[in-house]
Amino acid sequence: MKELIENEEIKEEINEEVNEQEEVNQEVDENNKLEAEISDLKETLQRLQADFVNYKRRVEKEKSEISTFANEKIMTELLTVIDNMERALDSCNEEEKSSSIYQGVELVLKQLVDTLNKFGLEEISAQNEKFDPNVHYAVMQEEMDGKEADEVVEVYQKGYRLSNKVIRPSMVKVSK
Repeated sequence: MKELIENEEIKEEINEEVNEQEEVNQEVDENNKLEAEISDLKETLQRLQADFVNYKRRVEKEKSEISTFANEKIMTELLTVIDNMERALDSCNEEEKSSSIYQGVELVLKQLVDTLNKFGLEEISAQNEKFDPNVHYAVMQEEMDGKEADEVVEVYQKGYRLSNKVIRPSMVKVSK
């Protein structure tokens, strides 16, 4: 009988140990599930952070482009004013160039061009340059001695860029 009681005690101890082991296994399983969930949440958070950084960068770039090119329309309109002021100054003879009106118009033109330059407007150089269809608009072509083929020999209308974007190509005559 004593053996029977001892066997039952051993069985109870074994059952308790098995139960404890099952509880430990359940806790390990729960911990593994929680760790997997935490890992998934971390990955999701990292992706969201990367998406947000990319979004922020894209919005900043768009804002920069908008502010740069917001003035494009008004600048293209002012180019006509610059052209007319330059034509007026070019039409003056030597005697008129010493007058205060000529000098005043010249200063106003310089101030206008300088102001537009501050906002990214730049003149496209054309005279004696190699013809580039991206920035030059050829309206005439003529054979000329002493000039290489496809060299700009005369500029009829200046071209302009606004922050590396051509807003008006130079109107030119090109050598053959």
